[in-house]
Amino acid sequence: MRRILAEEENSGEGTARGPAEALNAERKKYEESLLRLKYLQADFENYRKRAEREMTEAEEASARSVAVKLLGVMDELELAMEHSKGTEGSELGEGVSMVYKKLNGVLESLGLRRIECVGKPFDPAYHEAVEKVEGTGKEDTVVQEVRSGFTFRGQVIRPSMVKVELARPKVVREEKKSE
Repeated sequence: MRRILAEEENSGEGTARGPAEALNAERKKYEESLLRLKYLQADFENYRKRAEREMTEAEEASARSVAVKLLGVMDELELAMEHSKGTEGSELGEGVSMVYKKLNGVLESLGLRRIECVGKPFDPAYHEAVEKVEGTGKEDTVVQEVRSGFTFRGQVIRPSMVKVELARPKVVREEKKSE
């Protein structure tokens, strides 16, 4: 404090400030510096959160891309398992089944889930109707799955291709007005 006053006296300003004024000036500088530090700290925290969010989004996009590419492989493995069912005790069939289970486990760990559809109401958000048949129920129902559908972390990446039993049409009765 003495040094500040001495510097002001020696600087030749001609106006000597009192110790209270000098103290207030230093407090103001301190508060401004503290405010700038708080802003910098908030900016850094926002940057850190944004960087973490971007990394998470990039990781999710990468996992989704891999999952979508491997769906074709899963389809082909399912076909191979279907064709090997006729041969009892086939080592090739067992090997294909093991590979399928392992691939399915890996994809499930990434967040891929099969859409369960047979016997459930038809939902165009999850199902793609490839065939329709007349039915007797009250609502459109999935009766057969032609190709499996999948969700990735809650979002549909491939809808199920299904055969749908249509609901029985509602009979609308019109009462004739008597004249």
